[in-house]
Amino acid sequence: MSWDIPTLFRRHAKEIARSLRRRGLSAETAADITQDTFVRVLASPPKESAGVHNPAAYLFRISRNLRIDHQRRERLLVRVDLSDTEFAEIADHSPTAETIVYDRQRLALTRAALAELPERTRRAFELHRLGELTIAETAQAIGLSTTRTWILLRDAYEHIDARLNGL
Repeated sequence: MSWDIPTLFRRHAKEIARSLRRRGLSAETAADITQDTFVRVLASPPKESAGVHNPAAYLFRISRNLRIDHQRRERLLVRVDLSDTEFAEIADHSPTAETIVYDRQRLALTRAALAELPERTRRAFELHRLGELTIAETAQAIGLSTTRTWILLRDAYEHIDARLNGL
């Protein structure tokens, strides 16, 4: 016997979903189980020796078994109604492992790029960026004009950016 799945789906999918809805499932769950029924048949059709002479009955039996499995799983789940704020508190805001590795790589590249800078440019960058000094305060600390200090900082940022974009 040949199983023409598209034809069987057109003929029986609505009936299977309707039958699942009558047994208390939501429309979405019934649609999911209906699709799972046909996926199950696609993945492993009945053997010729199984003697399946009524494909519709076979499909309904599979959907019934899937419904029972679904309802068993649902009984095991504990449902809790949470407000939006309670739900937001559950979220884990810690970075993923991939983010940690990526950030560490970028930090290592930044350190290497800083080490490549001339001493005065690196000192200006560190005072401005890490020491949180303004450009005028940085200029005064290293004994340069504000314009020259700004050029050093721009060069430092461009150099670091060029190294990081190579990642």
